[in-house]
Amino acid sequence: MSRFARVVGLLMTISLMYGCVNVAQVWWVGKSDQARAVDAIVVLGVAQYDGRPSPQLQARLDHALALWQEGLSPLVITTGGNQPGDRFTEAETSANYLLDVAVPAESIVQENSGSTTRESLIAVHNIMQDRGLHSVLIVTDPYHSLRSRLIAQDLGLVAYISPTRTSPLRGASAVSRHVREALGVAVAHLIGFANLERLTK
Repeated sequence: MSRFARVVGLLMTISLMYGCVNVAQVWWVGKSDQARAVDAIVVLGVAQYDGRPSPQLQARLDHALALWQEGLSPLVITTGGNQPGDRFTEAETSANYLLDVAVPAESIVQENSGSTTRESLIAVHNIMQDRGLHSVLIVTDPYHSLRSRLIAQDLGLVAYISPTRTSPLRGASAVSRHVREALGVAVAHLIGFANLERLTK
């Protein structure tokens, strides 16, 4: 075997191991729950259907509701913009759902502009900064937890995660999301989340 082939083989082995480590990290963080008292609970947005939460979004909202009812924070920040032609944003849909289950309006803040996780968390950071707040408990799906926490921490927030356990994503769909997230995190470790967003948006 030539020296070049050995080097290529070594690089491929390192790349595979690096990828496996990131998949394991995504899975491990998604299995954990850092629920604790914080300044705000942040619900990351996902699909809504003309003002109705998708099953995936409802799972996140129900979990956020339980955390709020436990008294872990007096404030819930809902996030997410809308797609062209949509009448409602993800944040607005989420806020309306929480209002319907008796969360008072003064406990809800909407972030209606974000079209990516990072954009939403930048807006959350600005909301928190304006209010003199610092710590957040992020509610999302397990596969999405590591990247969300890393982005929030990169923006300067004191961030913890509490993934929903009732997400409708199961089986092959959940596995593929975990692998995709692991790839994104692996690349972001090398080039940063801001650069990754510019490349993929």
